Amino acid sequence: MEIPESMKAELAAWNNGKGIDLESWVGCEGNFKLAVGYASIFWPNFVEFEDYIFVEGFSEDSVRGFESQKGSTPKSVEWVINHLHIADLQHYGCDDITKDKLLVIGNTLKEIYELKLKVLFPNKPCTVEFYVPEDEEDLIEYQISFWQVKHEAGNA
Repeated sequence: MEIPESMKAELAAWNNGKGIDLESWVGCEGNFKLAVGYASIFWPNFVEFEDYIFVEGFSEDSVRGFESQKGSTPKSVEWVINHLHIADLQHYGCDDITKDKLLVIGNTLKEIYELKLKVLFPNKPCTVEFYVPEDEEDLIEYQISFWQVKHEAGNA
């Protein structure tokens, strides 16, 4: 994994300036409760519900609410129910969010979701999108989501 530029100085400062690798840094700074929480995001449970595939934890009321909105499609319902703002991974008061970190996390989540969805649902191919906003400095709008290919326009 490529280390985000914004983290290199922090890693280099460890060991009296000799530096530390990313895995060792996690061992110094991380904790198990965060690791468990991140595991639920980086390896989520996916479930089938009617003609949809969702990240586990959705509510049927939310599905029905999004289905009832004008212009709603199965793709848009899957997209909105499954979307995650990468910035929501930050801790309250955490100020080290940067574009380069969001790109590493978002691209990693995209690869993980693609792989897991393909293995779990081989006959229901999905499109996984890592959305980078047009204004790349709008750090809150970096998002990951997915939907089934059959729900795309022209795939009935």
